[in-house]
Amino acid sequence: MTVFAPSDDSVVVVIGSGAGGGVLANELAQAGIDVVCLEAGGRLSFGDIVNDERVMDARMTWRDQRIGEGLLNPNFPAWMCKTVGGTTMHWTATSVRLAAHEFRAKTTYAMKNSSAIDWPLTLDELEPFYARAEAKMGVSGTNGLPPLPMNNNMKLLAAGAGLLGYKHVTSTGVAINSAAYDGRPQCQQIGFCKSGCVIGAKWSTLYTEIPKAEATGHFELRANSMALQIEHDDAGRVSAVVYADKDGAIQRQRARAVCVAGNAIETARLLLNSNSAMFPDGLANGAGQVGKNYLKHVVVGALGFMPGEVHSYRGAQQGGHIADEQRNDTRRGFAGGYQIESAAFSPLSVARIAFGGKWVPELTDAMEDYTRIAATFITGEDVSQSGNGIRLHPELKDQHGLPVPVVHYEDHENAAPMRAHASNSARALFESLGARRVVPFKVNMATHNLAACRMSADPKDGVCNRWGRAHEIDNLFISDGSQFSSSGSVNPTLTIVALAIRQAAHIREAMSAGAL
Repeated sequence: MTVFAPSDDSVVVVIGSGAGGGVLANELAQAGIDVVCLEAGGRLSFGDIVNDERVMDARMTWRDQRIGEGLLNPNFPAWMCKTVGGTTMHWTATSVRLAAHEFRAKTTYAMKNSSAIDWPLTLDELEPFYARAEAKMGVSGTNGLPPLPMNNNMKLLAAGAGLLGYKHVTSTGVAINSAAYDGRPQCQQIGFCKSGCVIGAKWSTLYTEIPKAEATGHFELRANSMALQIEHDDAGRVSAVVYADKDGAIQRQRARAVCVAGNAIETARLLLNSNSAMFPDGLANGAGQVGKNYLKHVVVGALGFMPGEVHSYRGAQQGGHIADEQRNDTRRGFAGGYQIESAAFSPLSVARIAFGGKWVPELTDAMEDYTRIAATFITGEDVSQSGNGIRLHPELKDQHGLPVPVVHYEDHENAAPMRAHASNSARALFESLGARRVVPFKVNMATHNLAACRMSADPKDGVCNRWGRAHEIDNLFISDGSQFSSSGSVNPTLTIVALAIRQAAHIREAMSAGAL
């Protein structure tokens, strides 16, 4: 096992081991660049993964205190994980590319009361890296892999979609092996995807990127290592990361460069907490953009109680989608688009999400009809607002003495008509097949945490440039979904991986040129 000295200032320190950090670390290590990866959580083995939602929720979920404001519950739930592999352990593996117009939110939508900007790169520029990401992850329907077999729930959605005239209905675009691939087995349609995958058919950096990086001899993983602060030298370049190890002891790792991939909430919190006399408002925050413009997608779901058995819990939890509504068509009454995705919810999730976690008569009826439930989960494009974001609580501290993050979120006026349209689409899908009733539900937790340290062409509008490199500090990188300039309508992981591959190439080139 490779071990680097804390005083070794030739290493790149990557904070986080999920879709951004895990991929970036492996790409760098494969190129012979020494990497120390700090992960706040522990490392699970396949023996630790069980098909039990509550058990795995306790083993993986980030439980540190954070406070929600606005539309968010004060005990703000964010779907992110504190474990090696990060949220790639919890995710449902939907892997779809952003559309060209979704890179141009400001130009395309021109909405009022918004801080939207265009990405400083285009779909054409990212497409080669999307292709590499799909090959890395084993995305169904790409690289010779067949579509993922449809479970009953997706077959039902596809049938309803056909009746409604939808054309783009598919079980491609899922990073779950539809055939044996990259040393991992074919999906056995076990279900419980959000609990981790007991056989490794679902792509996760835990058992793909991290072991491959370790095999190079250029990578060291330090699990249970919570990053507390990023330090800089007199020239204003980052020089070290201070972290608490598994025993709570404070450690310091010197660094040639630092890449932050802690998921948007923790990435913003770390930069804000790394203030100094030179950077009084936090690292890379001279324009006041760190933590601002937070996005989490506009989300709505629906349960359809069907006339026959569905058993939606069998098979991939999110094994396909309908993409027709991804287009931008303001005749629908809103800007941007949304994805209609297959979904499966456990009885516990049905109770929590659709019935507020309360034992009400409607929930009793739902449980009696549980095997007849079909479900969909719809993600729509969120709209940037400067008031939505992450800041540090002035008094409350966590177990490490860090200020607790406060996450403020309000809907943009575009969200209500989009949710209404999406709910009507879901209702029509189910009713076209004879649903006896449809129960829509709104999700106010953070499904995808994005854009709190966004990339921008103009340094006044964001935190980093088109490579994720901080505008103000040339050896500091944003390497997760925080760098998104807009949310688009699709699940973000594929784009995070593509950006990580692209960023790694940029870092390699900069190092070779002596510019890093």
